[in-house]
Parts: sequence; structure tokens; C-alpha cells
Amino acid sequence: MASYRTIFRMLAIQRVLVKYGLDEIIKETHLLRPMRFLFYLAPRRRDSSAPLGERIRLALEELGPIFVKFGQAISTRRDLLPPDIADELAKLQDAVPPFPANEAIDILNDAYGEPVEAVFKRFDVEPLAAASIAQVHTAQLPDGNEVIIKVLRPGVHEQIDRDLRVLRMVASLADRYWVHGKRLKPIEVVNEYEHTILDELDLMREAANTAQLKRNFQGSDMLYVPDIYWDYCRPEVLVQERIYGTPISDMDALRAAGTNIQVLAENGVEIFFTQVFRHNFFHADMHPGNIFVIHTDPEMPKYAAVDFGIVGTLSPDDQRYLAENFLAFFDRNYYRIAKLHLDSGWVPPGTRVDQLETAVRTVCEPIFNKPLAEISFAQVLMRLFRVAQRFNVEIQPQMILLHKTLFNIEGLGRQLYPQLDLWKTAHPVLKQWMDEQVGGRAMLRDVRDNLPQLRDALRELPAILQHLGEQAANGRIQFNLNSPELREMRRQLEEQRRQRYWLAAAATSTISGALVITLGATPWVGLVLLGAGAIAAWFARP
Repeated sequence: MASYRTIFRMLAIQRVLVKYGLDEIIKETHLLRPMRFLFYLAPRRRDSSAPLGERIRLALEELGPIFVKFGQAISTRRDLLPPDIADELAKLQDAVPPFPANEAIDILNDAYGEPVEAVFKRFDVEPLAAASIAQVHTAQLPDGNEVIIKVLRPGVHEQIDRDLRVLRMVASLADRYWVHGKRLKPIEVVNEYEHTILDELDLMREAANTAQLKRNFQGSDMLYVPDIYWDYCRPEVLVQERIYGTPISDMDALRAAGTNIQVLAENGVEIFFTQVFRHNFFHADMHPGNIFVIHTDPEMPKYAAVDFGIVGTLSPDDQRYLAENFLAFFDRNYYRIAKLHLDSGWVPPGTRVDQLETAVRTVCEPIFNKPLAEISFAQVLMRLFRVAQRFNVEIQPQMILLHKTLFNIEGLGRQLYPQLDLWKTAHPVLKQWMDEQVGGRAMLRDVRDNLPQLRDALRELPAILQHLGEQAANGRIQFNLNSPELREMRRQLEEQRRQRYWLAAAATSTISGALVITLGATPWVGLVLLGAGAIAAWFARP
């Protein structure tokens, strides 16, 4: 049962839509539709003569952080939106109205327990930028370093909590009454989004995310991540190095500086796939307001990223599943894509693989080997959605952040370099990652990782066998040679025996090969022994 506050918030949302003359959205809103006439009586209704894009932007700003982030997410999709609406929504990236500077100073005074002028050598009262969750001021540390100070908006916790209650209510209704509710898992999606947005409200977490990404790209010539000044960070305050660069949305300035736009676009794709597959830690809020370009060397431009409040990770199984799907797509192996969906449990067990293969081929084949400018991913996704409906594909909530990030990447790619060959750029990164996961080095790593477990198991085995023997001798165990338990025990013992044999063979061959190569005697023999060790490690896998 929804609380009265949640219901009032839903009414307030519709009132704001009416206030800005967005009547068509009201007419399409089925929830509380019988009462919609009440909102036409709402006072201070805005003149609908203002441009539609401006009215949508103002409505999202008034509705608060969650709705602003929705506008940010779709503002990069100029292939989906009319230009005037896309231009207005792009203002949500860095032009959200700021809150008063004296409120920011009060937050900083409380956070540090002393006046802000005693903490910083200089504090600039005028905000540098304002966003839906926080706003940014520039300052200078006592040692002279230039920094930015990110301060959470006052009352943002309460505002987001209120809107999350609305989302949970709508998701519950959708799950119960919407025909696609069970398959799209709206409750799980909202839970995933709630986890993400609440993480974003802890600026200490954002600082930790920034530090991790900086380590991941230490020494990179493609991406720069700013330093964090930990002594000045608090849950509601983040202090980091100030970045000087050109906003990626300022294409005129980038071209005027002679920036190699093709290299910039290709590096952006490589950075994304590197984060997802090599690091398994990706920036999941890559809208243009968070990306800058350092073009001191125009031929080798470098990205500079900020705002790591939202990052994503995937389980090893999801990583492997995605990589195999991407590679199968690059190879036009649609049977493999269909089989992966079936093996992962994303489609019902009785699904015919050949039928799913044909459906995927029909959608994907027309866009293959085309530059980004000639691909409408909106249409492709709509067609894939119809395929998903037909085959009862379950949408996985853990993929929502990745989907959002892919949309942002595509939007940036279209804006930067529409001729980008997305497949050609991404394929080498994925191929290398897959080779590392299933190649010889991966097998040797499995041997190394499993040796401690094998050692511990061998140490415990005599005590376990002695204990079982004593219980059998005292009559406390009744043996049924055909019982499922004993069959499973025999199977496990046989599996352990097999693993011990192959692990021992792998270890012996690997050590022998390393010794032969180290001693310099007939290197080819050492390579053969190492190869044999890798093969044995493969057979030792459970």
C-alpha cells in the first residue's frame, strides 16, 4: 500500500507536467488517469508558447535529481531526439541552477569544524558548475594546488528518498499488472538504480572510485584521472585536482585547435572496452559534461574524466558472456549468440536455437561493417526488443548501467566522428582479453591458484576418512551402496582423483619446462614441456 506522501508526489509530478504545458504526456499517463482533469485546474500554468525543449528541461529541473539524470542520459542521443530538444536537454549536463553559495559555505564549515577560509587559501564563492546532485566551487589549497570542491545539494537525500518511493510503487504496479512486467523485472531494475543513486550521494565513495580509476590508467596516454586530496574529503565534500581542458561538447574549439578527432573517437571506444573487460570497473556516467579533452598534442589528444559517482562492475560470468557475444557478433556467428543466450539461462530451456539464430541474424546482419553514422541503434534495439518478446528473453538488471554507458558512448561517438568503425576499434581489445582468459597464461594461472586448495584438501583427507571409518565401525553410518549420497561421494572422489593427477602432471611439466629454459639447454624442449603443462592444467579444470 502506497503511503500518502508517495501518492502526493505522483500527483505533484503530473502537476509539474501540466504547469509546463506538457499535456500530451499527461494524456499518455495511465496511472491516475481518471483524475487527470484535476491538474488542469492547477494554478500558475505556464504559457505553452515557450519552445517544447525548454519546457521539458524546466520540468525535469523542477522535478529533481532523478529526473535531471534521466534528461542527461537521453541528451546525448541526437539520433533519437529533435535537435531543439537535444540542445535544451544538453544544458542539464552543466547548467542546472546552483544553490546559494552561503549554503555551500555552511556545509563546508560544518564538515571541517572550522571556517572555510581557515581550511583553504582561496575559496571562490561563484560556483564553477552545478549538477543535479551537487555543485562545484574552485579553490586553492594552502600549498598552492588548484582544486575543485564538490558539495552535495542541501536536502538531496530526502528528495531522492521520496522519488525512490515513487519509483518503487510504479515498479510494483508494473510488475503486477503490466503484460511485460515479469520479463523486464521492474522491481529489480529499480533496486539496482536505487543502489547506484545512493552510492552517488556518498562523496567518499566517489573519491575512492576516482582513485581506483586513476590506478587503472596510471601512465596511460589516452585517459587522465585527477588526483584526490583525501585529507579534505568528507561524505558530503569531495576535493580533487582541478582539470584544465576543453569540454568534449565544444567541437568548434576542438577543431580550431587541430585536434585529431578520429584518434579521439577511437580512443574513447578502446577506453570503454578496456574498463569493462580488462579492469571490470567502468565510468557509468559518461555524459559530455563529465568529459574533457587535453590537446596540448593535437595529434594525440587525451581524455580527462571527472565525476565518478556512478561506476559499474560485472561478475566474471557476465563479463565472459558479453565478450563472447561481442566476438560472435564481430564474426557473424549468430548461432553462437543464440547458444550463449540459451546456455546462460536468459531464454527458456525449450527454445529452438535455430529459430533464435535466424531472428538475431535478421536484426544484426544489415548493420554489419557500417560506420556509426549509418547505424540507427534505436531501430536495432527496437527490433531486438521484439525478438526478446517473442523468445521470452529475461532482461538482466545488472546490465542496466552497461546499457546506459553504451548509449552515452554511442552518443559521444556520433558527435565526435560519425565515420567511426565501432567494430574494428573494439575487436582487438576483446580478442586480447579473451586470449588472456582462455589461453596458456590463463591455464598456468589456474594451476597456481588451485595448488593451495589441493594442498589443503590433501591434508584434511586422512582425518576425514578416519572419522568416517570410526563412525561406520560404531554403527552410526548405515551404508547403502546404491544411495544417491554414496554415488555423489564416489563421483566427487573420482573427480578429485582426476584433478590431482592432472594438477600434478601440470605442475611437473611447468616446473621442468621453466628449469630447462632457465638453464639454457635445448629451449624447444622447455617450450614443449610448458605446453604440456598448459594442456594438463586445462584437463584439471573442474
